Amino acid sequence: MGRILFGFIVGVALLPIVGWTLLSRGRMPVAVTDPPIPYEDVIAGKALHMRIDKELIQMPPLQPDEKNFVAGARIYAEKCAVCHGYHGKPSALGDAMFPAAPSLWEKHQNSPAVGVSDDPPGETYWKVANGIRLTGMPEFRSQLSNDAMWQVSLLLANADKPLPPEALLLLRGEALPRAARISTATTREDAKIQAETPGAATRAASDRQGGTQR
Repeated sequence: MGRILFGFIVGVALLPIVGWTLLSRGRMPVAVTDPPIPYEDVIAGKALHMRIDKELIQMPPLQPDEKNFVAGARIYAEKCAVCHGYHGKPSALGDAMFPAAPSLWEKHQNSPAVGVSDDPPGETYWKVANGIRLTGMPEFRSQLSNDAMWQVSLLLANADKPLPPEALLLLRGEALPRAARISTATTREDAKIQAETPGAATRAASDRQGGTQR
C-alpha cells in the first residue's frame, strides 16, 4: 500500500515537470494536425457540459414559428454557414478546424437527429452566446441581439423538422426572391424608425402605401 501511494505521489509530482519540458522544447500539440492530448476531449467535454447544465435556460423566450425560423436562417447564413455548412453543402473550412466544426444540417448515422436538433435550444443558445474556448467557436453576445441568438438556436433545434421554404432558400445559400428582400428591408426600416422616433413607423408605412397608390 505504501509503494502504491508513493508511486501516485511521484506521478502527480512529475506531471508539471513533463508538461513544462514539452512546452519549453516546443513539443506541445498546438497545431490542428497534432494528435490530441490523452483524455483531452473527455476533460474538455465534461467541463463544458457541466458549465452549460449550470447556466442552461430551460424556457426559450421566443416561439419556434415561421417568423423566427426565417430570421434564424438569415442569421445562420450570414454568421454560421462559413464554418458549419449550408443545408446539403458541408463546409470544407469547418472540417479543417480542430476540433472540427460540426455540420449542422447533416443527419446523424444512428438516429433521426440532424446537427444539434437532439440538444435543447437553451444549450445551443449558451454556445452561440458565449462561444467555446480554443475551438474557433466565437461568442455572439457582442454581435447579435438576444432575440437573434434565440432565433438561430430555435432554428437549429428544429433542423430535423420541415422548415418554411423561405428559410430553406437561405439555408441552401440561395438568394431570396426580390419580393422577399423588399419585405425584409421594409421591416428593418420600420424597426429602425420606430426605435428612433415612437409612432414614426406607422407614418412611414402610411407614406409608402400612399406612394404606391399614387
